[in-house]
Parts: sequence; C-alpha cells; structure tokens
Amino acid sequence: MESPERFRAKDARPNDARPNGAGPSFEAAEQLEEARNLRRLQWMIGLVLSAIYQDPNLTLEQASELVANARNAALGMFPGKELAFDLLYRPRLQRAMRDRFRLQ
Repeated sequence: MESPERFRAKDARPNDARPNGAGPSFEAAEQLEEARNLRRLQWMIGLVLSAIYQDPNLTLEQASELVANARNAALGMFPGKELAFDLLYRPRLQRAMRDRFRLQ
C-alpha cells in the first residue's frame, strides 16, 4: 500500500503548478489531506483495539469512553460520515468489547 505522503492525483506531476505559481492544485492537496486523515484514523482505531484487548487494568467504562472518543475524533476528521464509521469500525470495536468483557 502506498504511503499517504506519496499519494498524488493521477493527473498530477511532481512539479505541477497552477498558472499563478501557487503550487499543486487545491483538489490534489485535498486528496492528500484526506489520505493522511484516513491513515491517522486507521492508526487510532488500531490503538483503541490494542488497548481494549491488551490492557489488563482497563474497565468496561474506560473502554466505552475510548470507543466514544475514537468515534468523536473520526467524525472530527470526516464530518458527516457517521454511517461509514458505524458500518466499518463499530462492529470491530463492539467485537473487541464483547471478547474482552464477555458481554452478550
């Protein structure tokens, strides 16, 4: 998988500049930022899952708070994507909570 720092729009060239010399196009910069945010989100969810599975002192309340904070951070990075979070990450986080705390 290509790292977000190397991600470029398909039509962008290394020295692609706007006519006024302002640098890469706004769309390319927006795509780069979205790729970075997506990578950060994946990393953050991985950390939350690791904490839920591996921290022996973590209580159910603390784990629930971690999940809620992760959701809030995800929605801060990707506003209006509640459904995407609920479809992609919520099941993984719920499974981790069930496995760790033997919930039904």
